[in-house]
Amino acid sequence: MNVQWLTQRIGYDGTQLRPHWILEKTGLVGDSMVAFRGACALPFAEVADLEDRLAGATIAADDMLHFVWERFDDGDLDRATLRQRLLAARTLAVLVGLAPAHAPRLRRVGDDLFLAGGKLSISVATRSVVSTLIHLGLNVRNAGTPVRTASLTDLELTPGRVARAVLRATADEEASVGRARCKVRVRLAP
Repeated sequence: MNVQWLTQRIGYDGTQLRPHWILEKTGLVGDSMVAFRGACALPFAEVADLEDRLAGATIAADDMLHFVWERFDDGDLDRATLRQRLLAARTLAVLVGLAPAHAPRLRRVGDDLFLAGGKLSISVATRSVVSTLIHLGLNVRNAGTPVRTASLTDLELTPGRVARAVLRATADEEASVGRARCKVRVRLAP
């Protein structure tokens, strides 16, 4: 899996959650995850989560760390959702490792991360005609959000440090899954 930290700021508006956006932006071909920093402002038409759409939710923040992951698999949304949850769990483990003093106040509920009572993340998994796509956003600061939030600033962490650690941990996890799958002896029925 390809991973890359994009140092230029990019505002996330949901259009990044489309097939080949990573290839067009970076030249990376195949299963890839990129991280970048920028504001978040999703127009209603780009909100992928139907529950959020029905509730008329506003999804916005002035400053977030974004992860966009595209996998060219069979398009199975169950697997994409499981990977989304694994990404949230892996991100939580990274945050606990980087900010151990805050560990007791960090928790994961499904694909959402919280610090005390503040929502630290947003996330969605979806599919396209050729791939599955995942977005995870972490608040860098608590500004411009429609709900009570928590942020990397509260954890005293920089976006670049978190981005590189999550990208590395996710790539390592994917490689480990691939190795585990390939080393198992198949048992055929007699």
